[in-house]
Amino acid sequence: MAVIRRSSSLKSSDIPAQAAAPSGPHHALVERAQRWLRGTCGCSAILAELKAFTTSGECPDAIGWRSEYSILVECKTSRSDFLADHKKPFRRNPEMGVGTYRFFMCPPGVVGPEDLPPGWGLLYAEDQKIRVVAGPVGNAWAHGENKRYIHPRNQESEIAMLVSALRRKG
Repeated sequence: MAVIRRSSSLKSSDIPAQAAAPSGPHHALVERAQRWLRGTCGCSAILAELKAFTTSGECPDAIGWRSEYSILVECKTSRSDFLADHKKPFRRNPEMGVGTYRFFMCPPGVVGPEDLPPGWGLLYAEDQKIRVVAGPVGNAWAHGENKRYIHPRNQESEIAMLVSALRRKG
């Protein structure tokens, strides 16, 4: 957390310039993840690339909420980025992580279904569509075989993210 102190000696050159709008392949995947969460999954609240203090330390690429569950989407543009993700504390201890349902989204071939941690889904961002390669199917994700995709989630971290986003909105 940054602490800002007012000072009469502060000059405009001391204030950092506003960061440029994100761009590039990763940001394009994050935007597609947001559209997928809103459209296909029917999430009514979605956050993307939010930097917030949470008990888990996790800063999801995209996360959406429906009435009773949350859906996490981690976007990967390279295999090395995917492999580095496994070293994060909330990946090694999945109960620290966020998202009732968890997905990786990447271009086809970066990650295969055989590479996934237990219970994770996989989305391929193809030319004009998002293809579900692995994950829950149908409209009732909490039933039958889909139950294997349900994760215990860190609700405290999810609430901290929502509160942070609301606070920023004013």
